[in-house]
Amino acid sequence: VQLQASGGGLVQAGGSLRLSCAASGLSFASYSVGWFRQAPGQERVFVAANSRNGAYTDYADSVKGRFTISRDTAKNTVLLQMNVLKPEDTAVYSCAASYTRNYDYITSRASDYYYWGQGTQVTVSS
Repeated sequence: VQLQASGGGLVQAGGSLRLSCAASGLSFASYSVGWFRQAPGQERVFVAANSRNGAYTDYADSVKGRFTISRDTAKNTVLLQMNVLKPEDTAVYSCAASYTRNYDYITSRASDYYYWGQGTQVTVSS
């Protein structure tokens, strides 16, 4: 199983980026998914999550109204659209997947996720 995150880069404050997380060896249709980020010298923190059926989403307060998590079922990919980026959004962003039989299951706890991607760097300049 492998999760591959991509789409990071350098962007000016106020700009946008779209991160993608592609899976091989698993189908996101059976998993609750999430995005986390880790800034230098800081702990990894929750960013966004999506339930297995895609019906429920959860966001960190710091990104509400600016970030959107979604799925592209046909491509077996999870997306994170990031708008109105701020310098404090600078971090390595990682995607994660948690197998569940509960279609409505959604979690913001990193310890609930079993599979992790390697991360993609997002840098927002002021």
